Amino acid sequence: MKALKERYLSLDVLRGLTLFLMIIVNTPGSWATIYKPLHHAHWHGFTLTDLVFPTFLFVVGNAMSFSMRKFEALGSAAFLKKVFKRTFLIFLIGFLLYWFPFVKDGHLKPLAETRIFGVLQRIALCYCFASLIIYYWKAKGALIFSIVALVGYHILMYAFGDYTMEGNAAIKTDLWLIGADHMYKGEGFPFDPEGLLSTLPSIVNVIVGYFAGAFLQKNGKNYETIAKLMMAGAVLTFAALGWDLLFPINKKIWTSSYVLLTVGIDLMVIAVLVYVIELLNKKSWTYFFEVLGKNPLFIYILSGIFATILFSVPMGDTSAYGWIAHHVFMSWMGDYFGSLMFALVFAMVLWGIAYFMDKKKIYIKV
Repeated sequence: MKALKERYLSLDVLRGLTLFLMIIVNTPGSWATIYKPLHHAHWHGFTLTDLVFPTFLFVVGNAMSFSMRKFEALGSAAFLKKVFKRTFLIFLIGFLLYWFPFVKDGHLKPLAETRIFGVLQRIALCYCFASLIIYYWKAKGALIFSIVALVGYHILMYAFGDYTMEGNAAIKTDLWLIGADHMYKGEGFPFDPEGLLSTLPSIVNVIVGYFAGAFLQKNGKNYETIAKLMMAGAVLTFAALGWDLLFPINKKIWTSSYVLLTVGIDLMVIAVLVYVIELLNKKSWTYFFEVLGKNPLFIYILSGIFATILFSVPMGDTSAYGWIAHHVFMSWMGDYFGSLMFALVFAMVLWGIAYFMDKKKIYIKV
């Protein structure tokens, strides 16, 4: 049991680190003044921010490698009930976050104009399909699925559209199946970066996370294991750069080259974390991220609710969110640094809540 707990420490740290970065990326003081590494690539390309979401999926798969043994002992019926219940709840929570605060101008916000898919919804779907694939098709089947999904997605995107934001096959699929009213409009027109078709390759991020966790459990924490994870990550990263020449690295349509790049980096990151935390036993710095990693879903939901409430409260000619960002931070720290400090303080408030929950042994799971 001790070894299992130690492996979970690396997992909690990676999960907490990813969540911390996600909160900072999602809540700048102003979207107009953000340092370049905290921007998503506008279209083709890659930034540090583009690593955050796929890493969260990778961690979901990593955790799945520990829970799958329990699922196998439950039997098929209990397994399906557990997976479908968790999928439904996470998807529903994600949808309700977009609908929140439910009322606009004194009237109930119409469901017909509410976005259906998003970050939590993608996590739910990827978790569901990856669980089913691994449970029923085992490791070999999951590997075959991953190859077919990535190659097949490239073929679909090439055959039924181009690689522009307006003309790709993913947006065409979403407009047909979801409808413009239920899609993200942040690009100035209906385009959903977490739509249906682009969910297919993102399942692979979870599957590779599962393989990494299973590999660690099977081979143990030693230098050979770390070296193999690093080499696998380097090979996948190199392959991604090659595939980029044919199918450009792109987070918003989750291209196959983007999947290989992100899982390659994640394999190297988890290898470094296991080396530092488990082999070198350097753990004095880990608690900060471990706190967030123990209640990731709840803290992520709270961050969305907190930000929405601040945006919903009018203050002067702006919202409480904008007023605090400008008057408390940006007016004397400067636009860019003040915007970053607002995000950091916002994240630290949530960390404080996570810290309190950990001290009280309160862990909320779906």
